[in-house]
Amino acid sequence: MRVPLRQLAHARSGDKGNRSNLAIFVYDPTHYPVLREQLTAERLKEEFGGVLLGDIKRYELPNLHGLNFVMDRALEGGVNESLNLDGHGKSWSAMILALDVEIPDGE
Repeated sequence: MRVPLRQLAHARSGDKGNRSNLAIFVYDPTHYPVLREQLTAERLKEEFGGVLLGDIKRYELPNLHGLNFVMDRALEGGVNESLNLDGHGKSWSAMILALDVEIPDGE
């Protein structure tokens, strides 16, 4: 069954210059393997490569059942340089939580 990631997880984000930091945490620890398997730096680059122009590093937070992403060149030059009205890290939270993930039926 495909569901939006926001049904399984929540996010915290921040930004500094042209770098965005995003952490995703599942509500139910049993969904952590789904998160680890399906939310990769490669997938983010595939889904958002037109605006995620730099490196993406993923850090696993197994004791917190979460993942932390550091995304370089993710804010169109930075909050103060961008013509985008809301190029802040919080926008990445909303966009990534809208991605679909596959969960086993019945979960």
